[in-house]
Amino acid sequence: MRDYKKIRAWALADDLTVAVYQATKSFPATEIYALTSQVRRAAYSVPANIAEGASRKTKKDYLHFLYIARGSLSEAEYFLHLSERLLYLSATDCGVFNDRVIETQKCLFGLIKAVEEELICEEND
Repeated sequence: MRDYKKIRAWALADDLTVAVYQATKSFPATEIYALTSQVRRAAYSVPANIAEGASRKTKKDYLHFLYIARGSLSEAEYFLHLSERLLYLSATDCGVFNDRVIETQKCLFGLIKAVEEELICEEND
């Protein structure tokens, strides 16, 4: 079992989730069950899936949850973009979020690649 709290991709995703929660506090009340809920769920799905995957026994199972985290991160990225287009987030705030998403993506994609390579090595043994 891996300690998910030591995984950098998890820490970046966790920080992103907290920032999303803080930013969406100011979204219109009419969005509480719509965009606010959707962007928050997409954001917290990323670190949650990394954590769940880290607890799995096999690398194949771990990868499955990392792939889900990757998809959720892309979903959150879109919802943040939509929030800017709807003027719920400023262009500056959205730029900061975009930078955080890119950093998290790079780290998560690197983790996925490393686990994929480990799995290939194990299968070839």
